[in-house]
Amino acid sequence: MKTGKLYLIPTIIGETDLNKVIPAYNIEIINNIDEFIVEKEKTARRFLKKIGINKPLDSLVFHLLNKNTKFNEITSYLDVADIGKNIAILSEAGSPCIADPGSEIVKMAHKKNIQVIPLIGPSSILLSLMASGFNGQNFTFHGYLPIEKKARINKINQLEKNAYRQDQTQIFIEAPYRNKQLLEAILRVCSKETLLCIACNLTQTDEYIASKTISEWKRQIPDIHKKTTVFLIYK
Repeated sequence: MKTGKLYLIPTIIGETDLNKVIPAYNIEIINNIDEFIVEKEKTARRFLKKIGINKPLDSLVFHLLNKNTKFNEITSYLDVADIGKNIAILSEAGSPCIADPGSEIVKMAHKKNIQVIPLIGPSSILLSLMASGFNGQNFTFHGYLPIEKKARINKINQLEKNAYRQDQTQIFIEAPYRNKQLLEAILRVCSKETLLCIACNLTQTDEYIASKTISEWKRQIPDIHKKTTVFLIYK
């Protein structure tokens, strides 16, 4: 029997026009899948309803994969591929496995010789790098920075040094409700000549992307409170 495939399916970032970021081909693939690995079932159902999936939502199977999922719970998620059926990891927002759960499932798929197929879609990390004007040949994504004040300051210092010493773009994110505190820390810690790109609400109607020096940002601090934001530091 032919083994099924594992598809990695991106979703929209916020309330974005579906046609702007999701290719029609993705929807064709989705319409032929009955089982989805998702972070939140409610969000997944909302996305599938929005794209107009051609089967009843109640007929679909959803496997949860989030910070509370234990490893022994996910070992059976790919069983359906063993009997020839396709399955998909559906991102909560943006692209699967990039600042998003899924890498353990993909690792399992490779071990089981299940073909992994990533589909095209939005990634706020890559879109912000593209639009920053910073080094796209050498960059690092750090995820979330420490919350504790001293550890955060030390980390920002380290990232700024990496940008200068390694000619490397430093990319990181924060929970939207803590954006203001992170930005304040960056402006306080970094040198005035250091470049900072702030990319907010990517692909949405109020998208905002700007790259300026720290001294320029200090003169006009943007309102990024509760907005999905990517931060990039460069020399």
